[in-house]
Amino acid sequence: MPMSELLGTLRVPAVLLLLLLVAGCDSNPPRAQAAPPPAPQVTVAKPAKRLVADRDEYVGRFVAVDAIEMRARVSGYLDAVHFQDGQLVKKGDLLFTIDRRPFEATLAQAQANLAQARANLAYAEADLARGQSLVRGSTITQQTFDQRTQAKRVAEATVAAQDAAVRQAMLDLEFTELRAPVSGRIGDRRVSPGNLVTGGTTGTTTLLATITSIDPIRFEFTMDETSYLHYIRLAGDGEAANRGINAPVELKLIDEPKFAHEGKMDFVDNAIDRGSGTIRTRAEFPNPNGILAPGMFARIQVPVRSPNEALLVPDAAIGTEQVRKFVLVVDGENVARPKYVTLGPVVAGLRVVTAGLEANDRIIVNGLMRVRPGVKVTPQETAGSADASASASEAATRAN
Repeated sequence: MPMSELLGTLRVPAVLLLLLLVAGCDSNPPRAQAAPPPAPQVTVAKPAKRLVADRDEYVGRFVAVDAIEMRARVSGYLDAVHFQDGQLVKKGDLLFTIDRRPFEATLAQAQANLAQARANLAYAEADLARGQSLVRGSTITQQTFDQRTQAKRVAEATVAAQDAAVRQAMLDLEFTELRAPVSGRIGDRRVSPGNLVTGGTTGTTTLLATITSIDPIRFEFTMDETSYLHYIRLAGDGEAANRGINAPVELKLIDEPKFAHEGKMDFVDNAIDRGSGTIRTRAEFPNPNGILAPGMFARIQVPVRSPNEALLVPDAAIGTEQVRKFVLVVDGENVARPKYVTLGPVVAGLRVVTAGLEANDRIIVNGLMRVRPGVKVTPQETAGSADASASASEAATRAN
């Protein structure tokens, strides 16, 4: 058989086989398409509305209203210490006693000298009285009368000097007992009984202990010139002279989550520092339990302007896109749409939104990680605003 006929004979079975395969594939029924995933469920709520005052935050340090260094006014040997290191003392409590015996002897001697001076004065007064009853010029001379007058004046001066010496000796004896000038907490004693204490008013006096008052306590911090001008304008024309003094402030310690301590401004310095461009400022806080201690660091918030209504959302509802912040808002078709917002401070656990949000927006406050912008969602409305949903979210987190 010629080669061409052989190839034609082989092509026919191959074509038939291919047709059978195609027919077999067409006989299989079409597969069903996969169903789309259900819309994710999210919790939505409207932003909370509250009166919020814009505040600036600073770091500062506590200082005592009264800080006293206990030093003796007289020199002598320390006889006794009447307190425990670090205890609370009241004004007038006896703290130290210096050996009183030398000062008692000095007082007794001064009192004896005063008695002698008074006796000399009495004799001079009697002698002068006798001279006045005599006829000057015939019985006694004028010179003798003048001498008696002078003797009386000298005796009076001596009595005054000795009386002053007695008062000084009494003061020195009183100064042997060192009492607390203010109420507060005393530090540790610097000198033990038996040691010589140097007193007086010079710089070489012996430091015995220190006392710091507790309640109230002051908080010192510095603010920049711009903030200072804000507070002046906040005070208004009528109170501009006070420069915001008595303005309410809030404070928190380094281990506290909220600004829970309330106080008020009580001092603004009279000049701005040329080197730093800041001004020293002070606030006062009640401290009945003594937790706040001088030298402790804390953060303080000072109002910049009067309170106004603001929108607040929980931090869990805020997303981040590079440097921008956004929230996802569910529109009328239940589609999540991003809204870029400007954030303010945290107030009562909620974040203030200063721009980019409206009061009627439905914000996704729970389930943000399950949603992408432009995706349809199944919203579940909360009974309240964002603050109620934030509380519920926190409770669920604690339960898990």
